[in-house]
Amino acid sequence: MAKPNYSYEKRQKEIAKKKKQEEKRLKKASPQDEQPQDDALSPPADEKAAT
Repeated sequence: MAKPNYSYEKRQKEIAKKKKQEEKRLKKASPQDEQPQDDALSPPADEKAAT
């Protein structure tokens, strides 16, 4: 019977963990990036409505 390759399993867990952390980081970064864009888009709309 073959013995389990624990180092492979450990590496796969590490890869999954890093991927999840990266997704989390991107998710946190996105709302911060989107807020200024939304604010930047709002004033021109107000200016157009005022004219």
